[in-house]
Amino acid sequence: MPLTQSRQEALEQIDRMRANKACMAIFCTASHWNTEAVLKAASDFATRHEIKDIPVAVAITYNYRHMSQARRVTYSQDPKTGFLAIMDYLRRLCNDEDSPYRNVRVLAHLDHANPVDDQWALTEGIDYLASVMFDAQNYPLEENIALTKAYAEKHSARVLVEGIMEELSVPGNIKDHRGDDYIAKATGYVKRTGVDFLVADLGTEQQSSGVGKAVYLKQRARDLTLALGKPKLVLHGTSCLADEQIRSLSEDGIIRMNMWTRIAREAGQYAAQKLMERAVRLFAGDFEAAESNQYLRDSVEKSAQIMTKTMELLQYGNLR
Repeated sequence: MPLTQSRQEALEQIDRMRANKACMAIFCTASHWNTEAVLKAASDFATRHEIKDIPVAVAITYNYRHMSQARRVTYSQDPKTGFLAIMDYLRRLCNDEDSPYRNVRVLAHLDHANPVDDQWALTEGIDYLASVMFDAQNYPLEENIALTKAYAEKHSARVLVEGIMEELSVPGNIKDHRGDDYIAKATGYVKRTGVDFLVADLGTEQQSSGVGKAVYLKQRARDLTLALGKPKLVLHGTSCLADEQIRSLSEDGIIRMNMWTRIAREAGQYAAQKLMERAVRLFAGDFEAAESNQYLRDSVEKSAQIMTKTMELLQYGNLR
């Protein structure tokens, strides 16, 4: 299907997920190979379960200080070049009538966009996008609200807007935001800013080095969803959750979840193992063993396997 690039089309897919009690996957990318892996995973799942126009969000960060994915796309490390390269690649893979991924409905997403550092992506870049995470988490709360509200008022006619109320945990900077007034603060934030989604602090850790280590705040997610009136929560740091925790996200009111670190790490480990297995042929000069294409194909296949399994856990099968 053509790349989704209007608010109304994006809302239709979000409502489709809500109606079927499923959680939309936001799979991040920092390369062309991983971008295609997302589409392969969605296409494979759709074929297996006979799902038409299967929706998935493909996300990229711009100048995010913890991980600029747009800079990783090209050797030049220029974020605008990387961003546009991925968007043009998505257009080719999604919009071409002969593409093997025509059955995938892609919602391109700008992740962790800072009000100052990512100004180009937040304004001119939205012509390529279905949704934006406006990330003012490092600002004092009242300034965060003012900035987020202003952005939503100006651009929400064009894109869906995610807001974030406070800093999330990353390695070396683990936060504790478990105060008793969290539900009231979070619902107040959504009401005052007018955002479509809230990136909530549910105990997870972004860019985690392990799986199943986080204390996922399941009851907070359910209480917050009840207070908001419908599923509006976006979960970051999903890479640190065990499968059983991911399986419950849609029931807990998580409408979208964000994942990249685990996929990139495990795909790299798998591809490296396969590379070592053909080391003798590689150093003997065998072209197919040495050429980088095989490493990338191994990475795509492993990444797609992980994402397909994740979609199963997110209840994508309900979309049949």
